[in-house]
Amino acid sequence: MTFDRSIKIAPSILSADFANLGAEIRAVEAEGADWIHVDPMDGHFVPNLTIGPNVVAAIRPHVKTFMDVHLMIAPADPYIEAFAKAGSDMITVHAEAGPHLHRSLQSVRALGAKAGVALNMTTPISHIEDILGDIDMILVMTINPGFGGQKFTHAMVDKVRRTRTLVGDRPIHIQVDGGIDPNTAPLVAAAGADVLVAGSAVFRGGSVENPAPYGENIRAIRTAAEAALRDR
Repeated sequence: MTFDRSIKIAPSILSADFANLGAEIRAVEAEGADWIHVDPMDGHFVPNLTIGPNVVAAIRPHVKTFMDVHLMIAPADPYIEAFAKAGSDMITVHAEAGPHLHRSLQSVRALGAKAGVALNMTTPISHIEDILGDIDMILVMTINPGFGGQKFTHAMVDKVRRTRTLVGDRPIHIQVDGGIDPNTAPLVAAAGADVLVAGSAVFRGGSVENPAPYGENIRAIRTAAEAALRDR
């Protein structure tokens, strides 16, 4: 994957029809998704239980773009290898999920995946400033992780801006996750985010049988974000 800072829309399949995940992924990619965002949760680090590496392996053949796997699991280290072998292109671990973040990132990269770090809303960006050379993406949470459909936290816009300043010219993506829609996408894009995760805002109104709304939703988010970049 060639690095660039163009806006990328990453639909979260947490909001897809779980009985038709392969078809949902094909449909949303055909309608313009840049990445596919996958949310394994353990019911311990976050108050929800979702999917494991077997499901990631099962959907891998359906993903033709880039599979972005956000581990909401603590500890994450025992599961990194399984998710890498399942075909993850990016594995993001939470800074709060273990005592040795640098070791976790090294493990991800050694297994051939890109390495991301997620920061909960109360985790300062100073937590990662000494290991930027080992990070391919910083995920700034704009909600408390665990459930889709939550309201965007506006106080995080400044955190995205400060993260962008910290990154500087380094080839590190800045991702945001939580409450992203055509109204909030311009705020985070103008602050420096380039990968926008959206679940309900993408999948709302559509289905495998009627995927056109997926495309309309993706285009609305992208258009709003790109307009904010032009207006900066």
